[in-house]
Amino acid sequence: MVACKRQLIIFGGFHESARDFIYYNDVYTFNLDSFTWSKLAPAGMGPAPRSGCQMIPTPEGNIIIYGGYSKQRIKKDVDKGTLHTDMFLLKAEGTGKEEDRWSWSRLSPSGVKPSPRSGFAVAAAPNNRCLLFGGVQDEEEEESIEGDFFNDIYFYDIGKNRWFPAQLKGPKSERRKRRRGRQAEAEAAGGEELRLPPPQGPLEIVKEVVAEDGTVMTIKQVIPGAAEDKDRSGSEEEEEEEEEEGGALGQPVEPCPRSSAMVAVKHGVLYVYGGMFEVGDRQVTLSDLHSIDLHRMDQWKVLLEMDPKTQEWLEESESDEEEDDDVEGAEGGEEEEEESSEEESEDEEGEQQHPAVQPGEAQAQYLARTEQYWLGLARSHMGPEAKDKKVLKVAHAMAKTFYEDPIQTS
Repeated sequence: MVACKRQLIIFGGFHESARDFIYYNDVYTFNLDSFTWSKLAPAGMGPAPRSGCQMIPTPEGNIIIYGGYSKQRIKKDVDKGTLHTDMFLLKAEGTGKEEDRWSWSRLSPSGVKPSPRSGFAVAAAPNNRCLLFGGVQDEEEEESIEGDFFNDIYFYDIGKNRWFPAQLKGPKSERRKRRRGRQAEAEAAGGEELRLPPPQGPLEIVKEVVAEDGTVMTIKQVIPGAAEDKDRSGSEEEEEEEEEEGGALGQPVEPCPRSSAMVAVKHGVLYVYGGMFEVGDRQVTLSDLHSIDLHRMDQWKVLLEMDPKTQEWLEESESDEEEDDDVEGAEGGEEEEEESSEEESEDEEGEQQHPAVQPGEAQAQYLARTEQYWLGLARSHMGPEAKDKKVLKVAHAMAKTFYEDPIQTS
């Protein structure tokens, strides 16, 4: 739904019951002056029925509709899903009282288009553009579905009818040269006195660990001395020093890949809040808030960090049903349930602090000493159905990441 010239316009959607489902491609308007509904009958060939598409109003009062998802019943108990990547323009014909006349036209944009995905978010952007952020592309493997999540940005130029991916510019080369010059001066002086003091307060981010098979795990990371935003009223030199320190941190901070994020653009700044991603058989809800200046496109800023304690882990419904059946069918089910909850609480306590790296301990030694701990942590995140080989890869990746950059947990 979008607001366009004193009316709300709704397109598509779906309804699903226990036995059947139906997708829509109809258009309704709600007049904000008369508070009345009406159904539109646009001329031309419109989009196929779908849900999950995104709509953007243009400055001229037209509406762009992109993407979406639908499924069809192939045979009994067999459905086939379709990710739509087409784009349409719903155009208002005439002026004044004739604004009720609308027409469909299909857009065929040029440029580099976003890869097929669902769960993406869109927003109006400066310079007569709209943007697309994130999403997920589900890949079916045998009886399971694994999602490939995104955190990229694509711009669509309305006037040129062209897609192109956003590119982060990063810190300017001159600033990097100045930073290197200061480091060289400090080394030449043979002391630590000339080095800039670290900024106050550590920055906590959620770091992704990607195993060789593509499995993604996220763990909380504390970067001491991370550069934080200063008051804009400060001098230009202070801002340059701040950005230089931020560039020295190495890997830039950015939102982790996700779907179903909330986005908004205000004064040329994109804000991205929340969303979800999957780890093995679990779904994680996010509560972090990031922003980026769409004019400068230099770096993401963390406005609200994500607290792992507030994440909601949701298991698949089939797993829940199996657990319910096991409890009902076993004698003393309540006692077993209490025991399992105690074990879970013990696991949570164990996860709060990872095994510390001993002074002078090599990575191989640390891995050999703590392998069982990381295997248990990986297994608890990925679920009992995950393959042992896959769990082992994730466990080793987590141990390696922690060894190279120790993580502090509360």
